[in-house]
Amino acid sequence: MPDARRHALVIGAGLAGAAATASLARRGWLVTLLDASSGPAHGASGLPVGMLSPHITRTPTPLSRLSALGVAHTLAELQRLVPQGSGWQACEVDNLGHDPGRWPATLVRPAALVHAWLEEAHALGGLTHRWNTAVQRLSSAANNDTSTRWKAWDAQGRCVAEAPVVVVAAALGSGDLLTGNAGPMSRDDLPLNPVKGQMSLGPQWGAPLAERPRRNDGVYVPSYQDEGLPPTWPGAIWAMGSTFERGLRDTTVTAEAHERNARSLETIEPAAAQHLRSELAENRLLGWSQVRCASLDRLPLVGAAPNAEALRQRLAAARLGRQRVALADVPRWPGLHLLCAMGSRGITLAPWCAAQLAAQIDGEPTDVDPTLMAALDPARFAVKNARRPGTAQQPVTTG
Repeated sequence: MPDARRHALVIGAGLAGAAATASLARRGWLVTLLDASSGPAHGASGLPVGMLSPHITRTPTPLSRLSALGVAHTLAELQRLVPQGSGWQACEVDNLGHDPGRWPATLVRPAALVHAWLEEAHALGGLTHRWNTAVQRLSSAANNDTSTRWKAWDAQGRCVAEAPVVVVAAALGSGDLLTGNAGPMSRDDLPLNPVKGQMSLGPQWGAPLAERPRRNDGVYVPSYQDEGLPPTWPGAIWAMGSTFERGLRDTTVTAEAHERNARSLETIEPAAAQHLRSELAENRLLGWSQVRCASLDRLPLVGAAPNAEALRQRLAAARLGRQRVALADVPRWPGLHLLCAMGSRGITLAPWCAAQLAAQIDGEPTDVDPTLMAALDPARFAVKNARRPGTAQQPVTTG
């Protein structure tokens, strides 16, 4: 049974939040999961079909290294929890541009994995969920035993949940929550940016227009069958996308974005591009659109939230100025953790990142290269800002 003293709030019920919930529940934590929607996977994790495949580069980068770890981890979770054909399908993909060749891949409906994780957490007795619960503000206070307790407040000023540990996994909403309403961070120290993505899709009838998925500027899936697609989507679909529109928060499906997908598809499979345009002209084309969250350096944020004002005060008192600060020396907000900014790679990155965060919360050492974990540390932006002249900001409180 879960230990009642080990209780965490997880804010956000997409891939990241569900993965964190399951990872903590497997470690014996009680989790209260909060989401503003009426159920899980209603944001970018509601993608009809996405692709799990590594990010290959000529020389290793933090993203390519992270991707290699994430692909293996996500595939193991799919095989463990989701029957093939009910949320995923093994395949190969033909890369036509970057990293050309034929590579193993997996087509995934992310919501299937989200639901499987939450079912697992329920079965372990560690999950309470509250839908239609938009968290507007977090506050913290010290208990008599010097520990910290966090409270989540809604727009009406009601405390909707409280626990010693909070995991903020609300994608772009993470920034709004933590930097607004006298939140514990500033936008400079939590630079999250919206990226709109639109997918064009339709029912798959007859023979597919390509033998297997193909990728260039976007991914073309000629055929994907999944018994979990209906009733929202046909049981067998083709899909192209998605667009990558920086700075846009609007989730409206537009003809302009469909046309961008068609232009990209021309370089992949011209006959499929012609079919897309024909379906659009006949008003039969289906579309899905959501906003993803990316950080300034396009890497996820995984770990304890920095107390940037305490860091600046420490540097000023020690007269360290622009000297380098080790991430391990950065003051943190006790019990407050981030798991966000997966960009367009949530399927690949969220499960592995959630497992690492759960281990951190439990105080468990990791065998992952410290330089890779440092590249994901949410304090990396606060450290850079604190070393720049003229970046002092007003103190923030969470009371």
